[in-house]
Amino acid sequence: MALTIQTNQLALTSQRELGNTERRLHKTIERLATGSRIVNASDDPAGLAISDNMNATVRSLNAAMRNAQDGVSLIQVFEGGTTEISNMLIRMRELAMQAANDTYGDRERKMLNNEVMELRDEITRVARTTTYMDRELLAGEQVKLEFQVGVRNDPTRDRITFDPGNTDLRASGLGVEGVDILTKENAQNVLEQMDAAIVQVNELRAKIGSSQNRLQTTLNSQGIYRENLLSAKSRIRDADMAVETTELTKETILRNAGVSVLMQANETPRLALKLLQG
Repeated sequence: MALTIQTNQLALTSQRELGNTERRLHKTIERLATGSRIVNASDDPAGLAISDNMNATVRSLNAAMRNAQDGVSLIQVFEGGTTEISNMLIRMRELAMQAANDTYGDRERKMLNNEVMELRDEITRVARTTTYMDRELLAGEQVKLEFQVGVRNDPTRDRITFDPGNTDLRASGLGVEGVDILTKENAQNVLEQMDAAIVQVNELRAKIGSSQNRLQTTLNSQGIYRENLLSAKSRIRDADMAVETTELTKETILRNAGVSVLMQANETPRLALKLLQG
């Protein structure tokens, strides 16, 4: 190899290799700092596209899970109102049973009837005040709701329809608006009305409970799907900190070695000067 001054081939080679080491070291530090294997699109174009699509699906799933949980919350409001109305109807039937017996006189039946009237009015009040987002749920308003629980736009796979049917649980809707137990005959007739009203409420409660169970099952399956997607995304996108730490150590050593080699390469022209001095 010729001993030259103008072109230091050893230094040029050392500079090029040192530059490559610096780039790799910079990339390793970026991965360690961000925790991501793909910092720029150039790192892994295909992996970036796949992981971004997964990320969009995961974030949409998060929103879908919130939608399903909101649906459960709405149904729980339904259930709370129907439970109280059912309890009041059962109490009214109990009072009617008492009043239907000849061991009670008119004065006792009047006192029992006072409670029946209060319970009747309270049924209507509860039905009117069981609301969700300013919507009266148990006052006869048509309730047919769609819950977006999937990430696509398929009406059968991505939406759950909640249609409980007749939701009028006011006293008038239950057919108990005009009941009284002031006489034994009235009390006896009320028993059948109470049974019909209780059946109506229980049918609605059964529909509500079924819908709540379905939404809860949907939440469970969404959670499993989300977990698997995040796991797959992590394998593509996340940096392996153990590997990157090893790379950092290696590249740091190579950089130090490269700097030392470059310093030695820069000594070569000085040898030529010594020849001239000699």
